[in-house]
Amino acid sequence: MTERVAVMLVDGALTGTLDRPEKKNAIDAAMIEGLAALIERAELEAAVRVLVLRGAGKDFCAGMDLTELLQSVDRTVEQNRAAALQFGGLFLRLRALPKPVIAVVQGRAIAGGCGLATACDLVLAAESAQFGYTEVQRGFVPALVMNMLRRAVGEKVAFDLAVTGRLMTAREAERAGLVSRVWPDAEFAASADELIRTMAQLSPTALALTKQQFYRLDGVGFEEGIRLSADVNAVSRTTPDFRAAIAAFLKK
Repeated sequence: MTERVAVMLVDGALTGTLDRPEKKNAIDAAMIEGLAALIERAELEAAVRVLVLRGAGKDFCAGMDLTELLQSVDRTVEQNRAAALQFGGLFLRLRALPKPVIAVVQGRAIAGGCGLATACDLVLAAESAQFGYTEVQRGFVPALVMNMLRRAVGEKVAFDLAVTGRLMTAREAERAGLVSRVWPDAEFAASADELIRTMAQLSPTALALTKQQFYRLDGVGFEEGIRLSADVNAVSRTTPDFRAAIAAFLKK
């Protein structure tokens, strides 16, 4: 456990729990360091098949720590840029991690907390969860998350969310494309855990190649995408995981 992130590895799933429930898991510099260490462990340990992000207590994450954020008023633009890049670097590393990253969201995921969830490959939500990029309501800008938000929901919906800061229900977020799956609160914990266990049992090679190719197609033309995909297809046919899976299937 780091100062701000509780870490646990069980059956291939490395779980990092944002651990400031008294502050609704607000993100400060120490939590960013803890998340960076978590991602590094997920990168380096072969036993890790999937990375899971959760929030302690009732909420996933209320965004950046406002007390710490207020101190940035007295810093230089260069100092603030460095701090922003440190947080944005987490998004880059989550995207580059060759393992699926799953956000398990209960309660509120707002501002930077919603951005952190959006940076994950899958977002699982309890039906009572709420999502929103509320920065504009605090005189701030959801600048970093726009890179993912536009890709996830399209220009018009993304602009609406960014300039109003309105909250969405989990079902609305699912319809918009921000949330992968929603379950009733009573079923949420068991259903999310079952999906995580299932993914952790899949071929790590197949998962890595799938994630890499999925994001590699971002902004690529159709013909070039087919050529890139053919390369991945060809490589995947030569992996031990593929050979073992096909052989096992044919024996049935």
